[in-house]
Amino acid sequence: MDDDDDALTPQREESSEELARLAREAIEAQAGSVDMTGARRRCQRVIDLYSAGLVRDGRDHFHASWVMLCGETQGHYSMARMLARRATELGEERAWTLRAMSWDRWLVKGGHPQRFGTQIIKQDGRWSLGAVDPRVTDLDRALYAVPPLYVQRQSADQLQRREDS
Repeated sequence: MDDDDDALTPQREESSEELARLAREAIEAQAGSVDMTGARRRCQRVIDLYSAGLVRDGRDHFHASWVMLCGETQGHYSMARMLARRATELGEERAWTLRAMSWDRWLVKGGHPQRFGTQIIKQDGRWSLGAVDPRVTDLDRALYAVPPLYVQRQSADQLQRREDS
């Protein structure tokens, strides 16, 4: 190991910790009131870290994907999908579901049926999955660690019942 390798180690740890923190913030923000300014800031920070080559291992890609999934544009969702794909290639098993979620979110944002049924959306004042590609099977979903479609539909129904009560 030369001196240059030692100089890079702290920066690597800092960027990984920052990505984990940004992912936590993005997930927590989804449960609260919608703050798109915060989401845009987090997405831009991930883009900056990625551009600087500081998103390196599977865990970093996984966290970066979560942040981008909580963005607002098709570009954010496309990047989330790319990051999740790379995370799985690097051995991060948790990222399979993110691959499906980001793919679905990208499709829904573009006005297309989702593949896996991971996105619960509000249409005409009611929560549902919206259109889901019927060619995608529950086996396909299982390969991405996504529950069967009937379970996804039950989740949407539960959300609607909570809102109705």
